[in-house]
Amino acid sequence: MRKFDFEDFLAAIEKYKIRYLFAAPPIVIRMAKHPSVAKYDLSCVETIMSAAAPLRRDSEEELEARLGTCSVTQAYGLTEAGGFCSLPPLSRHLRRPGASGVLVPNTECKVVDPSTGKELGPNQDGELWFRGPQISKGYLNNPADSATTLDKEGWIHTGDIGYYDEDQYLYIKDRIKEMIKFKGFQVAPAELEGVLVTHPAVEDAAVVGRPDQEAGELPMAFVVLKSGRMATERDIMDFLAGGFLQAFAGWSGNCEVDP
Repeated sequence: MRKFDFEDFLAAIEKYKIRYLFAAPPIVIRMAKHPSVAKYDLSCVETIMSAAAPLRRDSEEELEARLGTCSVTQAYGLTEAGGFCSLPPLSRHLRRPGASGVLVPNTECKVVDPSTGKELGPNQDGELWFRGPQISKGYLNNPADSATTLDKEGWIHTGDIGYYDEDQYLYIKDRIKEMIKFKGFQVAPAELEGVLVTHPAVEDAAVVGRPDQEAGELPMAFVVLKSGRMATERDIMDFLAGGFLQAFAGWSGNCEVDP
């Protein structure tokens, strides 16, 4: 394809019997929800691997249930690390929904509080640092960025927020720079976006922070509705109030709906 077209994408999977598919989260979510998917035979697909941004567990499970034949997994990596830092286990029964797999061989990871520099333990959100033979030595002709991203002990400071569980599975939350500071809470836009797209009328969503004198920042959502579906700002806010927003009592955020 000279440019991406969702229908052409689905047709190519069917025509060429694609078994392994690499896709960013927006494509995975669209495959889980778009009515056009039903027009194509995608039974050839065995594994879909998502990367480049966090993908919610329920989005993984929704697409798996729809296709019925494949496993939806996640991985984590960055260019400065030569590709992947973590990959899902090869055995499907060892994969963990919502996780970005486990560390690739010879790679170390630690989670660090970005405010204090303190190393954190399992199930604690912090900045992900990695060290291993695949980590680059720095940026060409850019010593300033090299010094802030790669420390003297060989750790790369990714700028991503995440955590690992008791079994060393890695979970990605969002970019530090994109986190919304709400009354002392760190709110991940990707997490809120993931909740928004579970609304039956929502095709896609984007969340940003806007300044607020009292709270510091308030989340503001931009929502695109599915073709032929209707929902108001109040509908969306009521939907959020039943789950995600219970953790942020008193939030009166904004939601801009684009039909």
